[in-house]
Amino acid sequence: MKTEIIKIEKNDSGALTLGDIEAIERAGRMIKEGGLVAFPTETVYGLGGNALDPESSKKIYAAKGRPSDNPLIVHISEWEDIYKIAKNVPGEAKLLADTFWPGPLTMILKKSEIVPKETTGGLDTVAVRYPSDIVAKKLIESAGGFVAAPSANISGKPSPTEAKYVCEDMDGRICAIIDGGEGEIGLESTIVDLTVSPPQILRPGFITAEMLGSVLGQEIKVDKAILNPDSNLKPRAPGMKYRHYAPSGELVIVEGDDEKVIEKISKLLKEDKEKGIKTGVMVCEEHKEKYDADVIKITGKRGDQKEAAHRLYSILRSFDDEDVRSIYSESFSDKGFGAAIMNRLLKAAGHKVISCK
Repeated sequence: MKTEIIKIEKNDSGALTLGDIEAIERAGRMIKEGGLVAFPTETVYGLGGNALDPESSKKIYAAKGRPSDNPLIVHISEWEDIYKIAKNVPGEAKLLADTFWPGPLTMILKKSEIVPKETTGGLDTVAVRYPSDIVAKKLIESAGGFVAAPSANISGKPSPTEAKYVCEDMDGRICAIIDGGEGEIGLESTIVDLTVSPPQILRPGFITAEMLGSVLGQEIKVDKAILNPDSNLKPRAPGMKYRHYAPSGELVIVEGDDEKVIEKISKLLKEDKEKGIKTGVMVCEEHKEKYDADVIKITGKRGDQKEAAHRLYSILRSFDDEDVRSIYSESFSDKGFGAAIMNRLLKAAGHKVISCK
């Protein structure tokens, strides 16, 4: 299969040009006809297929090499469409939508009969998101309004925030890739389960537990299975069970007091270099001169969670580009948006953590 690359130009104000609209509408027809199209969102690139067609969902799993019990998120382009694919929609959903949609929030609801279980990983629930990206919204609308879309990467690898990384994984596997530039946020959406009381976060993201709780007027907690690397439970949402986001090299997180972390990583780097292993580190701007590694990647200034999230997946991908085999990362705060960064980093490292406390 030849994969078409569709470059979105946009005008000076950031709006879609007539040529962009025509190209996106053509991509939407590909999805309607059973094909798969990768597209940008404000979080990461998604791999889109017709959410109401079980065969399309099967194609998504096959293209990604993704386990079929790992649910797909259904993307919509209008709030009202939630009532077509979900039933017994609670009032909390409208409250959250009024505040955070369109945007990086996914809600778990009871699915309606029109959503096939091939899309939901065999579950009776459906994950629903209304993205804010202008290209994503136009594509979903053009594709019929319901697009199932996990991240557009080979299962287990870092999610792509740029079209070039989608091409690395999906070229020849799907019909088209819409190149809409770099993702703004860089991490997947927050997933909140509204089928339980109180609601529960199944995947942390830009929308934090504190933000959700302030809207709903109650404390929102994170599912403990997120932090359990040995869980054998059936995943209730994307990313809960399987290893994700991993570079080809071995990644280890080192946590603790700054001086002890720097000392430990430096010792490990020296040992690897003596063995002839190409090394890399992920560090904050303030510590970049502290390490002697073959490849040093800066996550941003210390405490800048938004910048660290924005850079995380591209940094993990770049280690592969430079064939780094042994990677060490300083840890991040698990407060606020940092919980999402640490969730992804722990998944990428296979929960390999060295504590220097």
